[in-house]
Amino acid sequence: MRIRSALSAIALVLGALFAPGFGVFSSAADAQAATKISHATATSMFSSSGITWSSSGGCSNRNNPTCTSFDQLNLDTAKGAQTLRSATGCGLNITGGTETGHAGGTYSHWNGYKLDFGKSTCVTNYIKNTFTYIGVRGDGAPQWKSGSGNIYADEGNHWDVTYYNCGGC
Repeated sequence: MRIRSALSAIALVLGALFAPGFGVFSSAADAQAATKISHATATSMFSSSGITWSSSGGCSNRNNPTCTSFDQLNLDTAKGAQTLRSATGCGLNITGGTETGHAGGTYSHWNGYKLDFGKSTCVTNYIKNTFTYIGVRGDGAPQWKSGSGNIYADEGNHWDVTYYNCGGC
């Protein structure tokens, strides 16, 4: 139990260090310095972890809002999805990546910090039972924060996840 407590304390400290406005990501300039990967690299990473993806348009063009693209995805975002898959044991299907059509901002889909995951009971139960509820976002979406500082917003038919780091990869 002491080891588990120590690991929990370390996770809390790391979460604070990687939270927006603190430590590693203290400015928009820092956020833009993230390592970017290609669509092909991301899909290879996801396939190797058993993560699926889909798009309403059946395409991957970053400039088409009906596609699901991973071009310019942050490496830590892709690793964060892998960490979630591994930690939950749940099936994950990505329904939104870096394509146009999402809300803007520094920590946005377009800038490689967010992924949308299709809802499943398994994933929802894991998020709500493992992470800390932190209240409702300005648009009404309830949010949970992982120990590493990543934010999981329940947008009704999917999870909108902001990855500030790889989630303990």
